[in-house]
Amino acid sequence: MGVLMCRFRGSLFLCLATLAISCVQTCAVEVTQADVIVYGATPGGFCAAIAAAREGASVMLLEPTAHVGGVNTGGLCFSDSNQTVRTTVLGLFEEWHQRVEKDYQRRGVELPSKVSEKDHKHWTYEPHVAARITNEMLAEAGVKVVTNQALKSVAKDGTHISRLVTKDREFHAKMFIDGTYEGDLLASAGVSWTIGREGRKAFGESLAGKQYPKAKMMISGLGDDGKPLPLVTTTHAGLDDEGDKNVMVYSFRLCVTKDSSNRVPFPKPAKYDGARFEVVRRYFAQEKRPILPWDLYPLPGNKFDANNGIGKQFSMGLVGACNGWSEADEAGRAAIWEAHKQYTLEFYHFLTTDAAVPESIRKEMSALGLCRDEFEGYDHWSPQLYVREGRRMIGEYIVSQKDIIDDPHKDDAIVVSSFPIDSHDCQRVGTRDFVVDEGTIMPVRMKGRKHGYPYHIPYRAITPKAAECDNLLVPVALSCTHVGISSIRVEPTWMILGQSAGIAAALSAKQSLAVQKLPYSVLRERLLAQKQVLDLPVLAELPPESQAQVSIDPRGLPGIVLDDDQAEKEGSWSPSSNFKPHIGNGYLHDDRRGDGKSSAVFRTKVPKSGRYDVRIAYSAHETRASNIPIVIASGSQKSEVRLNQTLPIADEEVFRSLGLFELVDEVVITITNKDTDGFVIVDALQIMPVAR
Repeated sequence: MGVLMCRFRGSLFLCLATLAISCVQTCAVEVTQADVIVYGATPGGFCAAIAAAREGASVMLLEPTAHVGGVNTGGLCFSDSNQTVRTTVLGLFEEWHQRVEKDYQRRGVELPSKVSEKDHKHWTYEPHVAARITNEMLAEAGVKVVTNQALKSVAKDGTHISRLVTKDREFHAKMFIDGTYEGDLLASAGVSWTIGREGRKAFGESLAGKQYPKAKMMISGLGDDGKPLPLVTTTHAGLDDEGDKNVMVYSFRLCVTKDSSNRVPFPKPAKYDGARFEVVRRYFAQEKRPILPWDLYPLPGNKFDANNGIGKQFSMGLVGACNGWSEADEAGRAAIWEAHKQYTLEFYHFLTTDAAVPESIRKEMSALGLCRDEFEGYDHWSPQLYVREGRRMIGEYIVSQKDIIDDPHKDDAIVVSSFPIDSHDCQRVGTRDFVVDEGTIMPVRMKGRKHGYPYHIPYRAITPKAAECDNLLVPVALSCTHVGISSIRVEPTWMILGQSAGIAAALSAKQSLAVQKLPYSVLRERLLAQKQVLDLPVLAELPPESQAQVSIDPRGLPGIVLDDDQAEKEGSWSPSSNFKPHIGNGYLHDDRRGDGKSSAVFRTKVPKSGRYDVRIAYSAHETRASNIPIVIASGSQKSEVRLNQTLPIADEEVFRSLGLFELVDEVVITITNKDTDGFVIVDALQIMPVAR
C-alpha cells in the first residue's frame, strides 16, 4: 500500500510538472521578429509598411484597434488632392487612388474626376472600396497585419528600441515606425514631444496663439446662473499671443445617404437632453441666413461624406472634447470616442426635431441616414474618429510657419507639400454679450491660387533627436508646430511621408545604420525610384508672393489705391490678416452680421475727368457675402453694384473690376453690409484710368 501510494504521488508530481511546463510553453508571451515594425495603420502607417516591404524588408503592421486604414477607410472619402501643383503628389498616394479608380472602372462606374487629370481638387470613393484597395496593397507587398495590439510598453537598450510589448505579444525589429495619429510609440520610447499650440514668439509665427476669423455670435453664452452654457468651453480664451494645450476639434467623417434603398436611420442617442443645445437655439434665433451645419460632399453610390464645417459656427466637431485623447489610455480613449458619437447623434436629433431649427434644415437633415452597405461590422457607423492633431515629436528639425511660407527649400526633402495652413476650432468662448469660436485658421493660400504654398518637409522632421532614439521614424506625429501640422495634416502629405519613412527604415535596417546616419543621397535615390517627386515647382510657374509672407505694399501698385485704413468707418468692423495676400497690414470684416449698420466710405479725387476702372481687393471664400452693395458716386452720377466675394479673383490678379465709370473730381465709394448673406470684406480699392 505504501509503495503504491508512493508511486501514485510520484506519477501525480510528474503529471503536474509536465502540465506546468506545458502551461509555460503555451501561455508564454508570443515573440515575433521583423526587419521593420510599423505601429499604427493610419494612411501614413500603411504606406510606410508597403514602402518598406517593397524595399525587401520583412514588415509587420500593428494596429491597436480592429480598424485598418485610419480615416482613409473610415469615412474620409472626399480626398484632398488640392495641392498647389498636383504633379508633385505622386508615389503611393497616387497609386492608391489609381487603383481605386480602376476598381470602379472594372464595375462600369464612372467617377466625376480622373486621377490622370492634374488640375482637379478632389477624388471621391466609398469607404468599403478604400478598405478593399488598402488590404489588397498590403497583402501584395507581403506585409503581415496584426490588429487589436494596444501598446503596453517599449524596451530600449540605450537609444535603441529592442522590443515593443502589447497585451499578449512581444515584437522585435531592427527599425520601428510610429504611424499613429497620436504619437503613441514615440511617447512610450521616451522621445520628446509636445501637444497643443505654441505662442507667437516661440517660432515667430503670426498664425500661432489665438485666432478669431469667425464672426462673433451676438448672443449670451451664459445661463441664468452666470455659468457657461453647454458646448461653450470657456469664458476667457487667454492672451492672444500665448499658446495653450488645446488641439483642433475632432469629429467623425460619416458616410450618409438619402437613397431609401440603402438608407439606415440614424440610431437614437443613448440619452438626449435638449438643454445641451441652448446656445445653438440662441444662434438660430438671431441668424438671418442659417446654413446647413454639416458639410456634405457628394460620393459615388448616391452617398455623401459628412464632415465638420470649418467655416460654420456649430457643426459635427465637439469643441474641446478631444483634449486629452492622445494622453489617455485605451479605456480613456474609448470613453472620448463614445462621447463624440453620442454628441453627433444628439446633435442630429436636435437638428431634425427641435422647433428652434429652421424648417429647411430640419427637412434636409431628416432625409439623411447611414449607409446599409458601409461599416457593416460597426452598425454602419465609422469606427475611426478623425484625429486631426495629436502629440507632435520634438525631433531633429521642427517645421513651422516660416518653413511653409518664407523658407520652403530643404536639402533633405522627403515630400513636397502645399496644402493650405488650415486649422479647425480649438475652443468656444462665451460671455454675457457674445459667443465666438476660437482657433480656426482659415486656409492660408497663395496669391492667385486656390491652394497653399509649396514647401519641403525635411527628413530631419521625422527623425528623433539622436540622443533619444536611433531606430525610430515618425511620419505622422512628426516634428512641427501647431501651425505646421495645420498644413501637413492631410492624406497626400501623410501618405507620402509614410512612404518616405518606410523606405528609410528598410534602408537603415539593411545597412544597420541609425536613422539619423542614413545618407540622404541613398534615401533620395530610392524615394525617386518609388515615384516620389522631391523638387519644388519651378518658381517661374508660381506667383512671386509664394516666396514670402509679406502683405502687398499699396505704394508699389499703379493707379489710385485706397487701403482699408483710409476709409471712414461706421458701425462695427473687425480687423484680420488671416487670409493672404492682402493689401497693407490686413483687412476688415463685419462679423457676418448683415444688419446694415456697418459702412466703409472711401473718398478721393481723380486727376482729371474721364473713364476709370474701379477695382476692389478681397480674399474669396465660400463664407463671404455674395450680394455686397457698393455705391460709386462722382459729380452728378451715382451707380450701385453688387459684389459677390465668394468668386475668386483671376489668377495673377490682385483686384477685381467693379466696372467702368465716368468720374469727375471727387469720388465717394461706399461699402455697406445691408442685407448681406456672409462676411463682408473691406481690403482696398484701386482706380485706374481707361484709354479711350
